[in-house]
Amino acid sequence: MVEGGVAKADKTEFTECWRTTWKTPYIMKLALSAGIGGLLFGYDTGVISGALLYIKEDFEEVDKKTWLQETIVSMAVAGAIFGAGIGGWMNDRFGRRVSILVADVLFFVGSIVMAVAMAQWMIILGRIFVGFGVGMASMTAPLYISEASPARIRGALVSTNGLLITGGQFLAYLINLAFTHAPGTWRWMLGVAGLPTLVQFILMLTLPESPRWLYRQNKVEEAKAILEKLYPSDEVLEEINALRISVEAEKADEHAIGGSLMQKLKGAFGNVVVRRGLYAGVTVQVAQQFSGINTVMYYSPMIVQFAGFASNKTAMALSLVTSGLNALGSVVSMFFVDRYGRRKMMLISMMGIITCLLALTVVFWQAAIRSPQLNMLESTQFGANGTCPSFKSAADAPSWNCMSCLKAECGFCANAVNEVSISTPLHFLAH
Repeated sequence: MVEGGVAKADKTEFTECWRTTWKTPYIMKLALSAGIGGLLFGYDTGVISGALLYIKEDFEEVDKKTWLQETIVSMAVAGAIFGAGIGGWMNDRFGRRVSILVADVLFFVGSIVMAVAMAQWMIILGRIFVGFGVGMASMTAPLYISEASPARIRGALVSTNGLLITGGQFLAYLINLAFTHAPGTWRWMLGVAGLPTLVQFILMLTLPESPRWLYRQNKVEEAKAILEKLYPSDEVLEEINALRISVEAEKADEHAIGGSLMQKLKGAFGNVVVRRGLYAGVTVQVAQQFSGINTVMYYSPMIVQFAGFASNKTAMALSLVTSGLNALGSVVSMFFVDRYGRRKMMLISMMGIITCLLALTVVFWQAAIRSPQLNMLESTQFGANGTCPSFKSAADAPSWNCMSCLKAECGFCANAVNEVSISTPLHFLAH
C-alpha cells in the first residue's frame, strides 16, 4: 500500500480482481453500472458509421454535401470536449454519481431527438446532446470506479471501462447490421442507445456516491458505510485512515497552490514527477488518436464501399470485422497483462500498430501509382454510356464529373471487371 490508499500495481492484479469480484458481487455491480458510460461512448463511436449510410438516402442534401456528413459525425466529438470540461467541475461540485445521472439524461435526450429527427439540423442537435453526455460520462465513470473500488484491484476494474468502450463499438455494428432491413433503419440505430442509458440511470439511483467525495464533504460516516461494503471488516479501519491521509494531503496541496483550475495545472507542471507522468499519459492518448483508429470507426462502412462493395449490408458486415478485432484486442490484453505487465503490453501493442501502419502505407502507395487512370475517352467509346449517371453522351463529355461517380453503386466502379481488380479498390480505400 502506498500513500493515499492506492495499491502498487503488480502482475497479479487482474487475477486478484476476478477472485475478489466473485466473492463480492456488489463490487462488480458497481463497476459495471458505472462502466455503462464506456459502453455508450463506444456505441456512439460505432453506430454513426452505419447510420450515416441511410441518413444520406433519406436526406438528399446530406448525400450531396460532404461537410454535412462530417458535421453530423464531428458534432458529438465537439459536444464531448465541452462535456468533459463541464464534467470535471460537476464532479467536484455535485459528486460523481450526480454527474453520471446528468450524463444519462443528456444522452437519452440526444438519442430521442436523433430518432425522431425530421431534418438534418435535428440530427446535428441530437449529436451535440449525445456528445455532452459522452464527454461527462467518459470523464466521470473511470473516476467513480477508481474511487469506489478496493485499492488492490482498482486498476483492473477501471480497465473494464476501456473494455466496455470497444465492446460498445462492436455492439453498435451488430445493431447496425440487425436493422438494415427494418423500416426507419437509422432511426432505430440511433434511438436504441436510449435503452442502456435508462438502465444505467436506474442502476445509479441504487448505488452510493464515491466514498472519497463524501469524505471531502465531511460526510465521514457515509463514506465509512460504503467502505464496509467494499472491504473485509479487518481492512475497513486501515482504508479509512489511508483515505483520511490522502484527502488531507490533497487539501494541503490545494491550500498551498490554490483551488482554481489554472492554479492546479500550474502546481501539477511544477512537480517533476507529476509533470513527467502527465507528459507520458497525454502523449500516449494523443498518439493513439493519430493512429487513425477513430476515423476508421466513424467511416468504416463508407471506406469499404469506396473499396468496391456496393451493398450497405455487406459494407457493415465487413466493418464488423474491424470492430470485432478491436474488442478482441481489449480482451486479450486483460488476459495477458498479469503475465507481461502494462508497460510491456503497451510496447508490444505499439510495435504492432507501427508495423501495420507501415504496411498500409506501402500498399496504398503501390495502389496509387499502379491503378489505371480514369479519363473521358475511355468512357466515350460506349456512346451513350449507361454505366455512369453523370455521363450522358460524348457531346457533353466536358461536363462529366468523375468525383460524383466514385460511389459503390455507380458505373464502372461496380462492374464485374473492376470487382476482380485489387489496385483500384485499394486506391479508393487510400482516399
